Amino acid sequence: MKVSVKSERCKQCMLCFANCPKEAISYSEEFNSLGYRWAQIDDNKCIACGICYTMCPDGVFEILGKEE
Repeated sequence: MKVSVKSERCKQCMLCFANCPKEAISYSEEFNSLGYRWAQIDDNKCIACGICYTMCPDGVFEILGKEE
């Protein structure tokens, strides 16, 4: 895992989705307690660039680093 997602913070604003250069973000089929589908990261596509972290107004993402 390169990026950790705090699903309860996600409000599905889609800023991360719209700005991910590798199209590594999708949304879950389930809903969090606020009624939103939360962001999910495809670890095979993710390059841990941090754009999702930077764009998110709700602190959903934590960058753990690149896996080797």
